[in-house]
Formats: sequence, structure tokens, C-alpha cells
Amino acid sequence: MANVFSLILVLATLVTGIVWALDKFVWAPKRQLKIDAAAANAGDEIDAEVLNSVAPQPVWVEQTASLFPVIALIMVFRSFIYEPFQIPSGSMMPTLLVGDFILVEKFSYGLRDPVFRHKLVENGEPERGDVVVFKFPPQPNIDYIKRVVGLPGDTVRYNANKHICIAAKGTSDCLPVPLTNMVDSEFQQGMTQLVQFNEKLGDVEHQILIHPLKRDRTLAYQPRPGVSEWVVPENQYFVMGDNRDNSADSRYWGFVPEANLVGKAVGIWISFEFERGADSALPSWIPTGVRFSRVGGIN
Repeated sequence: MANVFSLILVLATLVTGIVWALDKFVWAPKRQLKIDAAAANAGDEIDAEVLNSVAPQPVWVEQTASLFPVIALIMVFRSFIYEPFQIPSGSMMPTLLVGDFILVEKFSYGLRDPVFRHKLVENGEPERGDVVVFKFPPQPNIDYIKRVVGLPGDTVRYNANKHICIAAKGTSDCLPVPLTNMVDSEFQQGMTQLVQFNEKLGDVEHQILIHPLKRDRTLAYQPRPGVSEWVVPENQYFVMGDNRDNSADSRYWGFVPEANLVGKAVGIWISFEFERGADSALPSWIPTGVRFSRVGGIN
């Protein structure tokens, strides 16, 4: 859907831009020549309003040309600077909740054309701990959001205690990712209270959720049966959700190619609450409140 909207936006910019250019450089000068000729024939006996009626600008041309700068500005902003996204699932709780609307910085990892996604300008790479939006590798028409855990060349291990261990590229020592401040969270799954930790990936400290009673699903994407260890290929990334036991991520479907990166999630610009009682008659898509306290940056 995002790619379709990008294509529509580019085509609309192109069409309105062509009409604007033709009017400015071809049609408007021709209209002016007619007006000048009419003025010369009439002398001082005709006013400006009547002169303009001699060669009026067609309504469709006026309206189409006036849309061009607005559509062009929207396309440039959305394609190369910031794009809004809505969080549809709880895989990134507690960092991001269902109903959060986030801003994604499109230029963080290079500028790409909005339709074919060819990289136009190199501009940085993801760092460990970044929250990134990317095209889901098995279905590139779907946008996913996860946290970068493994960089190209890293070896990532996920042990039975649900702790991450990373051997950075060029090293043999697998260093556990620090987990501190274990507390019962405000979130639960079914009747089970989820446990919350502070986790530090690189320079980024954030919170994660663990289901204390849930066993890992079969990790379908494994280099060797029964071994939860992954060596991240060059130009690819290993990503995970902060809601560790409720996230379909690189543990299950593989790595994120650099070409699939959309941008870095940098902030929540608005957050809507959708919770309601069982007897509520409101449709599920209508929010029940605004969570102003969630507006701000993302760790």
C-alpha cells in the first residue's frame, strides 16, 4: 500500500508539474500576446478586466497548476525527510504501543527514490539499538518495525534464558547484552503478568518485555537445527521486537537486507487509545482517547 501511494504521489506531482510548466512557459505567453493585440486595437477604451477575458486561463489549468507546489512539497517531505507510520501491533511494547503514530526519518540511512527505491545518496548506516522501519523481506509490500540487534558480520546468540549474546564482527568473545531492573510490567498476556527489563544495546538503553512462562516457538530460521545462533551476512541486519515473546522477527524469518531499510523511527507525534469495555458500541477503529504523555522521542 505504501508503494502504491508513493507511485500515485509521484505521478500526481509529475502531471501537475507538466501542466504548471506548460502554462507558465507556453500557454501564458500566448494568452498575453492575444491580450496585448486586443489592447493595441482598442487603445485606451478597454479596461484590464475586459482584456483578461479575451484570453482567460482555463479553470482546469488554473486548478491543476495551483496544486503542483503543494503536491511537490508533500512528495519531497514524505519521500526524503519524514514519513508518518501507525503502529498496528504490540511487537514493540513497551517502547511502542498499538495506536502510536510515529515519524520515520527517511534520510538516516541514505536517500532513495520513492518508487523503485534505488539509493541516490549515501548517508549513514543503522547502529545497534536503532528502531528501524523496513520492507518485510518475505512480503516487501508490508512495512515492519523492529530494533537492530545484529550488525553485518556479528554473531548473535539467543539462549534458553531469553538473553542475547553478541560477538561483534572481528571478535570471538560473545558478550551478553546487559539486562537490569527486572520488574513486573503493567502489561499482561492472558492472565500472566509480563516481566520488564532495561536492556542496553550499544549506546541505547531501552525496555523489553518477557513472558516468564512462555517457551520459545521453534526458531524456524536457524543455521543449524537446535542452535539459536546467527551470523549476520554483509549488508544485512538482525532485528528483534522489544516484546520478545510476541514478535515475529529475524529469529523466525531471517535478516533484513540493507536495500529494504525505509528509515529510522525517531519520535511519536500522537498516540490514540483504543481500549474499550465489552459493552461498547463504538467501532474498533474509533479511538477512545489521546495519550499525550506518549508524545516525544523513541529510545
